[in-house]
Amino acid sequence: MSILPQPPRSRKLGGTDIEISSLAWGMWRFTDVTDGHADLVHAAIDSGITLLDTADIYGYSGPDGFGDAESLLGQVFAAEPGLRGKIVLASKGGITPPTPYDSSAAYLTGAIDASLRRLNTDHLDLWQIHRPDILTHPQEIAATLEKAIAAGKVRAIGVSNFTPAQIDALQSYLSVPIVSTQPEFSPLCIDTINDGQLDHAIQHRRTVFAWSPLGGGRIAKPESARDKAVAAALDKVAQEQGVARASAAYSWIMAHPAGAIPIVGTQNPARIAEAAEVYNIKWSRQDWYAVLVAARGEDLP
Repeated sequence: MSILPQPPRSRKLGGTDIEISSLAWGMWRFTDVTDGHADLVHAAIDSGITLLDTADIYGYSGPDGFGDAESLLGQVFAAEPGLRGKIVLASKGGITPPTPYDSSAAYLTGAIDASLRRLNTDHLDLWQIHRPDILTHPQEIAATLEKAIAAGKVRAIGVSNFTPAQIDALQSYLSVPIVSTQPEFSPLCIDTINDGQLDHAIQHRRTVFAWSPLGGGRIAKPESARDKAVAAALDKVAQEQGVARASAAYSWIMAHPAGAIPIVGTQNPARIAEAAEVYNIKWSRQDWYAVLVAARGEDLP
């Protein structure tokens, strides 16, 4: 039986010298926690997750409005100064309700500075444009990003929810590489497999971060017949190898040659620790394709 390679516990971010974990912890629900924010950060680190992914829009509906998640993480850093050096910090900007998007030079420059203030740090290891602003020319965006790098505010740049063509257009005006891309990718969202996004990332050696790797919770609580078929295909592997269904879903994503990094979104320390099961899971080609067929709802050609 052909067994697919298991993921490494760490790798380089794109073509940089920045070492990152093969799992990331996402902080879009960080503001939902009433206390124990530092405990959650430590739970991630203790489980081997060194990359924390946040955004200025996370917490927009929280008590303090725009930037809540970043501010809370900044408070954790302020209370424990040594913690910042233990993680690779990624954030995003460019979503501006109700506009809805703004990647103009003035806005992005201000957004990066605001994130740095909220996070109580002098630099971001990775900064990503959260969604493409169709009305800003990529040449203007490129100039803004290069200035942020030159100023030492940002070590590396990435994009989120960009098409391959949009990435190419932006890259054509940059003298530095776009090192990462962040699409939605899960056993229930396989568009990235079909539309060339993963192939494009492989071609250009970009790190792929998979947001919503559990299909917005439908992996855990399947609703439709398709959801249940995918869950059953994941359960076959999970039950045989004694792991959680969520871990099987993460590892299915990671088994693709693009080496996508699932962004674990749970705010439960035990579930964060559980995610580390991915490094022990083995996928046969037959089992991996069985999940894909279930997601497609029809046999492969």
